[in-house]
Amino acid sequence: LNAAEALETFLGTKYVGQKRFGIEGCESAIPLLDALLGAAADAGMAEAIMGMAHRGRLNVLVNIVGKTHAQLFDEFEGGTISEMTQGSGDVKYHLGQTGMFVSRNGNELPIELAANPSHLEAVNPVVLGMARARMDAIDPEEGLEPYPVLPLLLHGDAAFAGQGVVAETLNLSQIRGYRVGGTVHVIINNQVGFTSTPDVARSSEYSTDVAKMIQAPIFHVNGDDPEACVRVARLAFEYRQRFNKDVVIDMIGYRRHGHNEGDEPKFTQPLMYRRIAKHPTTREIYAEKLVTEGVVSEEEAQAMVSGFMMRLEDDFESAATYKPDKADWLIFR
Repeated sequence: LNAAEALETFLGTKYVGQKRFGIEGCESAIPLLDALLGAAADAGMAEAIMGMAHRGRLNVLVNIVGKTHAQLFDEFEGGTISEMTQGSGDVKYHLGQTGMFVSRNGNELPIELAANPSHLEAVNPVVLGMARARMDAIDPEEGLEPYPVLPLLLHGDAAFAGQGVVAETLNLSQIRGYRVGGTVHVIINNQVGFTSTPDVARSSEYSTDVAKMIQAPIFHVNGDDPEACVRVARLAFEYRQRFNKDVVIDMIGYRRHGHNEGDEPKFTQPLMYRRIAKHPTTREIYAEKLVTEGVVSEEEAQAMVSGFMMRLEDDFESAATYKPDKADWLIFR
C-alpha cells in the first residue's frame, strides 16, 4: 500500500496534468496481486500471464512486474525504445513487460504483462491464447500440473459489464479446445465508467453478473480492507487450482480523480466527488488500524511513507542520467 500510494503521489507531483490513469482509490489491488502471484509462485506454477487496461497499469508495472523507476520516469520525459514498440511510439500506459516475481518465501514466478495497445477488454482472448500456447509447449514429462500457467485478467467494472468480448471469452472457458485451467479475474471496481455511474450504465445489480453464465464464484470485497483483499486473493487461487475453472474477485473501491488526471470529475459527479474528497486513502485507513492495534506506531507508519518518497526522489534524480537500453526491458525483480 505504501509503494502503491507513494508512486501515484510522486507522479502527480512531478508530472502535473500528465495522463497516467492512476490507481488511487483502488490501491489494494497491488497487495491483492502480490498475494495472488505469491501463492502461484509458492505452488510451483511455471508462469503467469497478465492482461489489463490502462488504469493502474503503471503501478502494476513498477510494483508487481518489476519495471524500474528510472524507466518510468524516462517515459514521462518523452523517452522510448524503438525496438520495444517497433517504432510505434505507443503511450506508456499501454506497454507490456516481462519480469520475475518473487514471493515472500523466495520462490520465483516468471510473469508477463501483455501489451494492450487497443482498448480495455480486447486483450482478454490474447492473454488466454498466450497462456494456452505456453502450456501446450511445456513437456508433460516435466511433472507439472495439467495447467501450469496462470492467466490473470484485470478489468474495469464498466468494461466488464459492457464489452461483449468479456462474455465471449467466458463462453470459451470450458470448451475443450480452449481450456486454460481457469482464469482469475480481478475487477478494479471504481464504481464509475468514464463519467457514468452504474445506475445509468448497466441493467444488472453487479458489474460481475455476466460471470454467472458459467457459474463462476464471485467474491465481492471492500477495497479499503487490504487484509480482506489478500485473503480473497489466496482463496481465488486455491479455487482455480482445485477446480480449474474461472473465478472472479470484485474489489470495490472508487476513483479519486477524473477519467484521467486532466479532468475535473466534480463537473459530472458532484455528489460522489464531494464524499471522495473527504475520504481518507486506503493506506491511511489501514495505518490507523495498525496503530490502534499497537502493531506499529504513528512515527513508524509515517517513516514507511517517507522512506518510499525518498527512494522515489533519489531515483528521479538519477533518472536524469538514465540511458535506456533494449535489455532493460527484461527486468528481474
